Amino acid sequence: MKYATVLLAAAASVSAHSTWQELWVGTEDKATSCTRTVKDNNPIASLTSPDMFCGRGPATSSGVCEVAAGSPLTVEMHAQPGDRKCTQPAIGGNHYGPVLVYMAKVSDAKTAASGSFFKVAEDGYTGTTTSWGTEILNANCGKRAFTVPKSIASGDYLVRAEVIALHAGAGNPQPYVSCFQVKVTGGGSANPSGVSFPGAYKLSDALFTKSIYDSSFKYVSPGPAVYSG
Repeated sequence: MKYATVLLAAAASVSAHSTWQELWVGTEDKATSCTRTVKDNNPIASLTSPDMFCGRGPATSSGVCEVAAGSPLTVEMHAQPGDRKCTQPAIGGNHYGPVLVYMAKVSDAKTAASGSFFKVAEDGYTGTTTSWGTEILNANCGKRAFTVPKSIASGDYLVRAEVIALHAGAGNPQPYVSCFQVKVTGGGSANPSGVSFPGAYKLSDALFTKSIYDSSFKYVSPGPAVYSG
């Protein structure tokens, strides 16, 4: 991404905070019925914060949505609680960065406070502004659909949705995280290995060590590869 210095400064100073709010099971809008609602729409302060697990706490737990393995789920982000208007960006202010979705098998989706998260979806960056995950999200009214892997074992899961805004420069990632509580049915026997949050990312990771406005910036995916099972 090549910008004049003045544009870099302007982009970094714009504030446009957001939260992941709603979930769709196939074409059924579950709204916030199985969302762990975070306390506000600010980014997480540090990659080592406990908030990296499921968002800025204390998060309010809700119900559990049932989904068949191999079926689609859609996570949805917006700037303000309950404001789902497509005329407003899901996350604006040039908050460029990747969109990532993880899942973790847990014994009870309503109460789980830890988990091993495997990545199920990612939109990163392929060299143009419109290819940033955040800009794809904005173009789709805050929605990111993915398919629940057919092979994973049935049971309770947390679906962890994340944006990592990178506009503030090297060493200053701004994660936005929320979790959704689901029960997977009709699954297989796979239990993919995963990573812990906090812990999966470090400031020394390649993605966070160079400004996205640097002409030599190259996108390097954070965390594990997308699970292909």
